[in-house]
Amino acid sequence: MSTSVPVTPLPSTPDIKVAIVKALWNGHITGALTESALATFKAQGIDAGNIDVFEVPGAVELTFAASQLIETSMYDAVIVFGCVVRGGTPHFDYVCQSVTQGITALNADCDTPVIFGVLTVDTEQDALDRCGGPAGDKGAEAAEAAIRMHDFVQRVRDCESE
Repeated sequence: MSTSVPVTPLPSTPDIKVAIVKALWNGHITGALTESALATFKAQGIDAGNIDVFEVPGAVELTFAASQLIETSMYDAVIVFGCVVRGGTPHFDYVCQSVTQGITALNADCDTPVIFGVLTVDTEQDALDRCGGPAGDKGAEAAEAAIRMHDFVQRVRDCESE
């Protein structure tokens, strides 16, 4: 049974300004996600100069970095990329819970959308499969989400000004 959602074309947002924050931990995964997002923005006609990429040590630091970038008011959206692979200790659960709650709180409290591009997987192969493999392209999906959320915010602001 397919649960796919009909997809509407992406809105045109050539002037969008986006920050991407990628964790260095599992950098081969977060790097692939970032490259895919950058390719998606380019394909949508968004100038590379409108996209800034930042690095942090790991997934837990993504929330702090996103909050700092939001405070600058320079960005229309922030994308966070991380990859947490389940291990034999509860550390996986703590990290996943921390970053999920942190990004959720930012989205609830701030005017800048934060796109959750954190892979929480059982194996490294599961992560690779989500970087353009059989389980999708989560980097491209995050870029598309940033574009759609920027458009959403603009439409809400237009409604408020009427």
